[in-house]
Amino acid sequence: MSKIQSPCVGVCKFKRSGPAGQHCIGCSMTEDQKKISKSLKKPKAMRAFLALVMAQQQVMGKYGHWRAAYLKRCLKKGRRVPDEVRDAS
Repeated sequence: MSKIQSPCVGVCKFKRSGPAGQHCIGCSMTEDQKKISKSLKKPKAMRAFLALVMAQQQVMGKYGHWRAAYLKRCLKKGRRVPDEVRDAS
């Protein structure tokens, strides 16, 4: 099974305020969440984390750009698109 791509889309600008502090304008993760995502090794844990980030984006709003950017990043890195992203339309 191939590695799950991180929710990060390579923007990394923490300019959006949220309940957990500053969030990235590209993916909605906080700096702490970005650190956590780098430490996740098991696909099951990464899929769960990806679902959490997607739910966070939905609550915060204004992340409609993320899915297309994530799909492009998966393609560039040669990684399979997780079902959680593929099914979320």
